[in-house]
Amino acid sequence: MSRSRQRGVTLIELVVSIVILSVAATGILMVMTQTILSSADPMLREQATAIAQSYMEEILTQPLSDPDGVETNGPEGGEIRATYDDVWDYHGLNNSAGALDQNGATVSGLEGYNIAVSVTGTTLGPGAGSPALRIAITVTHDGQAGINVPVVAYRLN
Repeated sequence: MSRSRQRGVTLIELVVSIVILSVAATGILMVMTQTILSSADPMLREQATAIAQSYMEEILTQPLSDPDGVETNGPEGGEIRATYDDVWDYHGLNNSAGALDQNGATVSGLEGYNIAVSVTGTTLGPGAGSPALRIAITVTHDGQAGINVPVVAYRLN
């Protein structure tokens, strides 16, 4: 009588396959953990970009020169952000306690952001060029050293 040989998995083969699957699963879980830990970065960058764009929109709606005719390349004495009346008034604006609205009130949930504004005169174009103002806004975040969002715009007459 001929016995057919039965094939199966030995105990050693089973243990080796379990070890291989465990190592692979550990690697995948480590990658997932790292991804989850850094998943807040895109949200913080998006919020920083929105803050910078909001400040820039506010600045670009202002006239280039002071309507009173007194230009100090910064806010005139006694002016606060709510009374800024030209682009130059924003030069040196530094909100290190979080994003503020135009009236100086803290925007809820955006306390960790730092906003710095710089306005400088420049010339654009070949030759003598056209006079312009370069407006640079930089937004950083207290809790994330990698969050540094610069936004630059030029304003011409």
